[in-house]
Amino acid sequence: MIDIQGVGYDVSAPMSTFYRLPELGKTVILHTHFAVSETSQQLFGFIERKDRDFFRLLIKVNGVGPKMAVGIMSMDTNDIVRCIMDDNVNALVKVPGVGKKTAERLIIEMRDKLKAWSIPGDRGLADGEPGVSPQSSQSAIIAEAESALIALGYKPTEAAKAVSRVAKHDVLRSEELIKQALRSMLPG
Repeated sequence: MIDIQGVGYDVSAPMSTFYRLPELGKTVILHTHFAVSETSQQLFGFIERKDRDFFRLLIKVNGVGPKMAVGIMSMDTNDIVRCIMDDNVNALVKVPGVGKKTAERLIIEMRDKLKAWSIPGDRGLADGEPGVSPQSSQSAIIAEAESALIALGYKPTEAAKAVSRVAKHDVLRSEELIKQALRSMLPG
């Protein structure tokens, strides 16, 4: 409950926000998102604006509602972004309520939206400097190739295996990666 000039608001927040709150009675600024549905009105709060923006990206993913997004964001936002950019399904399924299909959907639907997300400490970027590191650029090329194969009718796991089988450390273009992955799936 947050008291704003005598009016109390019930605010849901991820654990990552709770850990960074000041002690009781101190002033705090929360960046909020107001979610309205047929059955409820909910207020979600975040210490940093980038966390609220990330929350808004999460709830746009098919099958991810505000409650699941809050659960996902109990991990550090930068860790979640790394999992998505590195196609780390195993780390995402450790979040309560996130199954394999939801984790794969998160990766597929959010990867392009996170291309310019700056993660402090990534090689090639100063802390807080916008841009894409070479590693995440490589991840974006791989993601694009996987998405193309999925659009052609292959299952996400088949697409991921085919792309990882042919991906090199210095893949230059997603088109070439797609061609090589398709060739690797041919029988014989």
